[in-house]
Amino acid sequence: MNRTIVTAGALLLGALTIGVPPVAAAPSPTPPASARPSADTGITSTIPRSKPSAAPSITPSAAPSTAPGAVPSAAPGAVPSDAPSIPSSEPEPLIKISPEDAESQAALVDMEDQRILQTRAALTALLQQGGFFAAQRKQPQIFSSSFGRTMVLPARNDERPYTLKDLLAVERGKYVRLMTDGSYLLGIHVFVADGATLQLRGPMTLRMGSIPGSFSSIITFGGNIDIKGTATKPVRITSWDVKASKPDLDTSDGRAYIRAVGGQFNMVYGQVSDLGFWSGRTGGIALTGTERPSSTYRHRTKAQRHQDKADRLENNTKDQGGGTYGDVETYPIGPGTASHVPADELVTGKIENSVITRDAYGLFVSGSNQTQIINNKIRDSIVHGVFMHRFAKNATISHTEVTGSGGDGFVLSRATEKVQVNDCLAENNGRNGFTLDGRALAHGPSASGESLAVYGDSSVNNSVARGNGRYGIEVMGGIRQAVQTSEVVGGDMGIVVRAGAEAVQLSGNKLTGQKRQGIALRDGVRNAYVSGNTITGGPTGVYMRDSNGQVVGNKITTVKDPNAHGVTVVGAAGGSEVARNTIVGSGTSAVSTARSSGDVNDHNNDENGWVDTSTFWSKAKRYVKPMNVIWAGVILLILVSAFRSRGIMDRRRRGIVDPYEQQQAMEERPTWTLPNAATAATGSGFNGRSRPTQPAVPTVTVGGGR
Repeated sequence: MNRTIVTAGALLLGALTIGVPPVAAAPSPTPPASARPSADTGITSTIPRSKPSAAPSITPSAAPSTAPGAVPSAAPGAVPSDAPSIPSSEPEPLIKISPEDAESQAALVDMEDQRILQTRAALTALLQQGGFFAAQRKQPQIFSSSFGRTMVLPARNDERPYTLKDLLAVERGKYVRLMTDGSYLLGIHVFVADGATLQLRGPMTLRMGSIPGSFSSIITFGGNIDIKGTATKPVRITSWDVKASKPDLDTSDGRAYIRAVGGQFNMVYGQVSDLGFWSGRTGGIALTGTERPSSTYRHRTKAQRHQDKADRLENNTKDQGGGTYGDVETYPIGPGTASHVPADELVTGKIENSVITRDAYGLFVSGSNQTQIINNKIRDSIVHGVFMHRFAKNATISHTEVTGSGGDGFVLSRATEKVQVNDCLAENNGRNGFTLDGRALAHGPSASGESLAVYGDSSVNNSVARGNGRYGIEVMGGIRQAVQTSEVVGGDMGIVVRAGAEAVQLSGNKLTGQKRQGIALRDGVRNAYVSGNTITGGPTGVYMRDSNGQVVGNKITTVKDPNAHGVTVVGAAGGSEVARNTIVGSGTSAVSTARSSGDVNDHNNDENGWVDTSTFWSKAKRYVKPMNVIWAGVILLILVSAFRSRGIMDRRRRGIVDPYEQQQAMEERPTWTLPNAATAATGSGFNGRSRPTQPAVPTVTVGGGR
């Protein structure tokens, strides 16, 4: 008799039971009362059998005090355009929320994570038992736990996808019901297991139940979610408060969402609105992998997964010593009874021709490879529009519009690589239009042991950032990031590069109407290349602080301002070059390097269209440098000496001074006779007294004699 020991059994005893009422024990950690779900977090009891009657609208009890897209009252770092320092601190929080509501939502996210992991582990343990019992489990079924009820869709032997018809058939429509208006109301969490596929086809309207204290979700862990409509027959998905007969606009108590953990997510011609809360993975539509692209494991196709299963079956037949499958460890089982257990993997997918409105995060992607986001419209997201998070790699984002987000339009955050953003629009977002963050995940030893490597090779091309609340485009750290042939209109600054970014390329861009600086390179940027850009408006065209690079071949036109500069270089900028730029405007200086240190090569700039309005002292300060003062002193000394020499020579030529006047031939000079000793003796001595006469001494003649 074969005996199976499943280490995941602890999850089935007390944490997750199948088809029985939920246990009374509360999950740990215990959330505040406002965050705890009812005994059944499904909303089956609230689903009417007909179209719900109209109810008074309910005002959210904890709506954010700052509306999505609102600009903070004081822009971060609001200082004069030519100020020597600009604060680089992070902006203020996107929305203001009470500590109680924040704790409540965070607890709900944690509970969702636990529910998903427990559901997956329980299904895996059941299927590992094999035989007839496992075969029975390969059909839709209900798992119940302290976190609520979940409809589980295991992989079918014939690989047929699940459809809405299959969901309607579970317990005769208890959890999914057709409404009189033709829409469908989902009243339970749906879990699409590894190897399974859920298909939703248009035309269809799916309302995901979401009421105070309870909400529904659609999750896949290693499986596939395939949503496909057409231009005239889209798939519409929204949260739905059955009590208020309208979408759920209050996120403080959780809200319905869709998430793919590994596997694939595809959506074409979908119209999604009012989903998600608090975190990225519960933010609305989330694609989250369970590993990093640098792992040795790569995404497995369906054929590869079946081959993996065949290999395991063969190994089980040959060796009764058991083994490890994913996160479930098993001991000897009978031949041919093992089932496919999901392995950790990346997520991939495609979102195309879709409209996403008022989600917490428009699209959230992490741990992904080759995800495609094409020709979409994402509007009025509470936090960010498109958020590419950790280890999203080789993604393509094109022809996508993000407008009205409370935070940034597009974000390529830390640990994203080789993401191409092409022909996109970011307009009227609360913070940046585009953000590219290539900084390392750690700066030294860390608890998670992260590498100190930076990330990069991403770019924004042929895109537009217009009217965003902070910057048009911000590049933080990383290597070989690029912004090319794009347009930035308005904003506090146009393109800001900071935090030690290296080898960034800004070329062929058009910037118009910034409040402070068109392009700013600051705080340790190295080897930047700024070329071929057209900058119009704003008091400063290009601002470089404690950074170096080449600013070459740009056309800069500033506003008429007493403090305007075409190009300003401040701080350590050794190795920089400012050359062949055309600078038009009126202000302090076309190119200001007076406050820089190091070798800055400023040459061949066309400043004919610049009107210098600086004062005498301002002009003097440009040239009053130590070496200039020393050379000026040397030149002044030479000039004074030359002037004096010239005056002496002029006087000599006019005969005013004979330089040899005191010099005569020896024979023409008068003679002096020195008295001899006798004469000296008879002469008067001191006090008029006569000295005694001495013997005669010969007279000595000096000078004049021959």
